Amino acid sequence: MRVDLFDFALPQESIALRPAVPRDSARMLGVSGSGQLSDHIVKDLPKLLSKNDILVFNDTKVIPAQLEGRRGEAKIGATLHKRIDLRRWQAFIRNAKRLKIDDRIDFGHDVIARAEEKYADGSFLLHFLGDEPVEVLLGRAGTMPLPPYIASKREIDERDAEDYQTMFAREKGAVAAPTAALHFTDALIAALDDAGVGRETLTLHVGAGTFLPVKVDETDQHQMHSEWGRIEPDVADRLNQARQNGGRVIAVGTTSLRLLESAAGADGIIQPFEGDTDIFITPGYEFRAIDGLMTNFHLPRSTLFMLVSALMGLETMQEAYAHAIEEGYRFYSYGDSSLLLP
Repeated sequence: MRVDLFDFALPQESIALRPAVPRDSARMLGVSGSGQLSDHIVKDLPKLLSKNDILVFNDTKVIPAQLEGRRGEAKIGATLHKRIDLRRWQAFIRNAKRLKIDDRIDFGHDVIARAEEKYADGSFLLHFLGDEPVEVLLGRAGTMPLPPYIASKREIDERDAEDYQTMFAREKGAVAAPTAALHFTDALIAALDDAGVGRETLTLHVGAGTFLPVKVDETDQHQMHSEWGRIEPDVADRLNQARQNGGRVIAVGTTSLRLLESAAGADGIIQPFEGDTDIFITPGYEFRAIDGLMTNFHLPRSTLFMLVSALMGLETMQEAYAHAIEEGYRFYSYGDSSLLLP
C-alpha cells in the first residue's frame, strides 16, 4: 500500500508535552467495529469492558538510553536501540558521519564506548568498555529517551523519570515506554478488579526504531527493526483459556499487540514466546490473538497508525483521528487514549 494513504495533518498544539494528572483522567475515544465513536475518560474503562475480558500489559522498564558524548572534538549523540549482549548495544547515532569503526566515544562520567560495527541502516554496534554493568554506566551518563516530538520542544527533566514509566514497569531494557499503559493508576486497577476484568503481563523491550519515520513510498518496502520479547507459558495458557470461555484479549498498547500476534499460530492459539520479533502489521493482516486494543494517538505515516488502520479499517481510523483533532484530544506518548473494539 502507498504510505501517503496514512498521512494526515496534525496541528502542533495537539502534541502533548506532559501527561494528564492524575493519569487516569486522560480522555479516551471509543471506536467500535461499526465505526461508531464515543467520548470517554480512561476512568470509564471498567464500564466499557466485560467481565472475563483480559487486559494485557507490557512490563518493560525504560532505561536512560540517551547519551551525549564526544569523539575528539566532534559531538556524538547515541540512542541505544537494542541490547546485543552484556556489553554491546545497537544504537542510532547523531552526527554519524564523524564516527568510524574503532572510534571511541567519551560520554563523560567514566563511560566510554567503542564503535565496533556499522549496520546497513546506519546504526552502530557500541561496545561499552570496563567491567561495570552497562545499566550502572547508563545510570551515570544517560537520560530518559523521550520521543523527538517532545524532546525538541522542551528540556528533559526529573519529572520525566517518573512520568515516562508505567506502573507495570519491571523488566529493564526498553528505550521507549509502552505508553498506552501510562494511563493506569492503582485506583483504576482496583475498579477493573471489581468489574471482573483480568490482567496479564508480557515483556517486549521497545526499541528506538518505534520513533523512526517511514521513508519509503510503499509499505512493503519498509523494514521493521527487531525487538526482544517474552510470553511465559502460564500467561499464554490463561489467555487461551479466557478466549475459550468467551472473554476478550485486549492488548494495552501496540507493543503488547505485536508480541501477542507474533506468538499466535494460524489457529489463534497463543504460544509461549522468547526471542526477537519484527512483525509489521498493515491493512489486510488477519488478527489471530487479540480482540481489542487500547492505544494512544499515533504519528502520521507511522507503522503504528498503519497497525490501528489494519485493526479497524483505514477509513474508520481517518474519521476517528479527524474527530480527535476537532475535539482537542492530545496526541502521542503523553497524550490521550483510544479503545478500539473491532
